[in-house]
Amino acid sequence: MEILQPADWARPKGYANGVAARGRMVFVSGMVGWDARGVFHSADFADQARQALVNAVAVLAEAGARPEHIVRMTWYVTDKREYLAAGREIGQAFREIIGSYNAAMTAVQVTALIEDRAKIEIEATAVIPPT
Repeated sequence: MEILQPADWARPKGYANGVAARGRMVFVSGMVGWDARGVFHSADFADQARQALVNAVAVLAEAGARPEHIVRMTWYVTDKREYLAAGREIGQAFREIIGSYNAAMTAVQVTALIEDRAKIEIEATAVIPPT
């Protein structure tokens, strides 16, 4: 994986402006903050973000992919202020579950998600490098 960072641009925090990769592509649909049985255990934003990340990693594992293979993520949040207020906890969960590398990322506030209790939904694209 190659991070794409124009030389005269400020370095972004927590993500990359672009990523180039070669290999087997894995696409993870939007993961919300429920467990493997579809049960929400918390209404807390950071808890739901943590669980959504855990869920994304579980799906990646089915393809033999690991968190470091993620090249792009899209986060859909129902309340940007709640997302920003939980930033420290979300960052800690991200580092514990995904790692400290930088994928290309987008965060978008939406009016609602299909699952009424969901506060966040995370999509991921990974590329497993050729062996």
